Amino acid sequence: MTIRRSLAAALTLATVLASPVLAADMVVGFSQVGSESGWRAAETAVTKQEAQKRGIDLKFADAQQKQENQIKAIRSFVAQGVDAILLAPVVATGWDEVLGEAKEAKIPVVLLDRNIDTKDPSLYLTAVTSDQVHEGKVAGEYLVKQVGAKPCKVVELQGTTGSSPAIARKKGFEEAIAGKSNITLARSQTGDFTPTKGKEVMESFIMPRTAARTSARSTPTMTTWPWAPSRPSRKPA
Repeated sequence: MTIRRSLAAALTLATVLASPVLAADMVVGFSQVGSESGWRAAETAVTKQEAQKRGIDLKFADAQQKQENQIKAIRSFVAQGVDAILLAPVVATGWDEVLGEAKEAKIPVVLLDRNIDTKDPSLYLTAVTSDQVHEGKVAGEYLVKQVGAKPCKVVELQGTTGSSPAIARKKGFEEAIAGKSNITLARSQTGDFTPTKGKEVMESFIMPRTAARTSARSTPTMTTWPWAPSRPSRKPA
């Protein structure tokens, strides 16, 4: 599903299920993770475009990669009495209290592109996401196919620690390479889903000239800088 289709679906759900008022009369709060990547910037831009198309008054809050900023934004939206809240959660845990406040105020919450870890699924209306375990599994299966029986040491560049995409993609990747004794994980570290941090971490992997032959990462965004490692690096799709 494309970003535009995903966000259109989220806004439509918010419009139809939040309240009986028309979309043109709606106010929707959007707590965004930040603007750390081109993908994230595109998600923000498309959300604003889709809201404008529907005549929705979108209240936007950039969390700058901090959960405490998202919690403050959600509480502000609740205080303003918005009709619905869109949330792209920076991490998976720690949402029960604030989403409970939104639930008590009868404000539906739609999760965007990421999930949360909670024992109470009634805290949010729905989650519009991709199958991120599958994404990690596809990368792992590609690697298995490419290396065959050859020894392969992997350095893993993860996304934000505690975020659902990083957790789910790692799970899928490890499932795909399970039982392949020739494939070993040499090093693993977060790149925080940003090009700058991703480059810094990958340089720390490569500069000591580790024996790693392959890099696995949670997102292509972290490996878009204009340089090449000293060793060939197979890049899973």
